[in-house]
Amino acid sequence: MAQIQTCNPATREPIETYDLMSKDEAFAKIEAAHNAFVEWKTRSHEDRAKVLRKIAGTLRDNSDRISDLMTRETGKLLKDGKMEVEICARIFEYSADHGPSELADEEREHTGGKKRGIVTYSPIGVIYSIQPWNFPLYQPVRVLAANAMAGNACILKHASICTGSGLLLRDLCLEAGLPKGLFEVVLVDHDTSDEIITHEKVRAVTMTGSDSAGRHIGSKAAEALKKTVLELGSNDAYLVLEDADIELAVKTCVTGRLYNNGETCVSAKRFIVTDAVYEEFVEGFVKQMKATKMGDPTQENTQLGPVSSKEQFDTLVEQVRKSLDGGCTLLCGGDPEDDPDGWYYPATVLADCKKGTPAYDDELFGPVASVIRAKDDEDAMRIANDSRYGLGGGIFTKDQDKAIRLARDHFDTGMIRINSFGAADPNMPFGGVKDSGYGREHGGFGMKEFVNAKSIFLP
Repeated sequence: MAQIQTCNPATREPIETYDLMSKDEAFAKIEAAHNAFVEWKTRSHEDRAKVLRKIAGTLRDNSDRISDLMTRETGKLLKDGKMEVEICARIFEYSADHGPSELADEEREHTGGKKRGIVTYSPIGVIYSIQPWNFPLYQPVRVLAANAMAGNACILKHASICTGSGLLLRDLCLEAGLPKGLFEVVLVDHDTSDEIITHEKVRAVTMTGSDSAGRHIGSKAAEALKKTVLELGSNDAYLVLEDADIELAVKTCVTGRLYNNGETCVSAKRFIVTDAVYEEFVEGFVKQMKATKMGDPTQENTQLGPVSSKEQFDTLVEQVRKSLDGGCTLLCGGDPEDDPDGWYYPATVLADCKKGTPAYDDELFGPVASVIRAKDDEDAMRIANDSRYGLGGGIFTKDQDKAIRLARDHFDTGMIRINSFGAADPNMPFGGVKDSGYGREHGGFGMKEFVNAKSIFLP
């Protein structure tokens, strides 16, 4: 029987072994989820909200247990894991607090005003959620919270390296009172996953991952005429304009590149710096990247843990090698030791990044920063948009009105941070454009992605 083996990337020690499910076992989970949905959809928004608040409390009560497992499975800093648990608790609470009003029936008048109608947001059934490993709790929670509030059921296929975290989330949801079957985890291979997409009781698919995986999953769902939401990563550009506060920009950009060991879809990845401040920014940026303390992710003073797996480590090594071969300049890092204790990659800065290299074109999912020089502010904006991706980005300038204008009118991406860095906020829409995918989560938008906006016409 095929199995999944989880492994601690900080020590290379095995954690747990799990048997993959057969197609019949996975399909039984779907049937159970559909049966749970049939009852759950009849509950009021307020009743659903009560359960979501209990889940939030249960997550907080088990914060140490969850964060410890996430660190062991993915190498994320223990303190970042605890922050992730709190963010997830807030997402459940946000959904509970705002769901009843977001999903409430709307009364409307027909054109001419003589007749009226009702728009109701009806749940559609089982949602298939395919999620990556970099945020083992947050990734499935942002789908689950919104869809449970909307009245749907969720089937989770988590990344194999964090299988334990997905199963623990399911168990804690059950403990908090979520009906059995409404949220289930399937341990399946890619072929079975494709068959789940086309299962008649799966009504929609949401996925976070690479753009290549998104194309495959999106096409499978499209063949079955099922709606998808795809969040497919990015190589987010952070612009350091001519009038930027360089001390703030350096500090924030280091944080933005190294947060979650650099393994975040909306990490700051490409740093596009205007000629007027280039030397000052690069000097400060490299100095702080060099000073980063890498080591045991369970220790409070550690700033950078290991990357999540050997596969991720090898990919990063190859991307940096190709970038250097393509003319990039190595300013620090980039020469990882063969550490028998874990998959550690140092904080790395590549400059003179050129089109056609991974450092310019692709997503480097790890603690590697790409620095690109721009002639002026206009050129910086042009380079930022010269990407097949468009998930997040940032602008550093002392002129907030200019930053807002650039963000609103010119930055071709889904989310822009001004003089700051952050990953996600429950009250703001999350998602991208171009090869970063489509659809939105958070901010109330996620609750309406997979509902039937139903028109009821009254006489």
